[in-house]
Amino acid sequence: MSIFGSILSAIFHHAKAATPDTTSPANANQQPSAAATAAPGTVPPAGTPVNVDAVLSSLAAQNGQNLNWKESIVDLLKLLGLDSSLDARKKLATELAYSGNTEDSASMNIWLIKEVRQKLAENGGKIPAGL
Repeated sequence: MSIFGSILSAIFHHAKAATPDTTSPANANQQPSAAATAAPGTVPPAGTPVNVDAVLSSLAAQNGQNLNWKESIVDLLKLLGLDSSLDARKKLATELAYSGNTEDSASMNIWLIKEVRQKLAENGGKIPAGL
């Protein structure tokens, strides 16, 4: 799986896990949400975006580290339990068609966090304004 695919899958998997179980007797009359029925890594149907901020905030609350996942690609990857090494970030940059110099890791990292947010939005993620 691609690195971005792993990011997408991790976020959508946690969104699915956070959705109430509609198969239990208490929830039997409820219809499952599209986010709940989507397989990990798939795009939810139109009109049912995954609230990326809520999913990541929930993960951050459960995490013992103080991670700045809103501004740092390294911290976002750590929060999702993914490889945050420079090599992994260079591979992600290549995957997302980064045209800059991957040796300038600061510029690459800034581009990566913005591009990942954009790609999440394009793939069914709801990204709050200003993020």
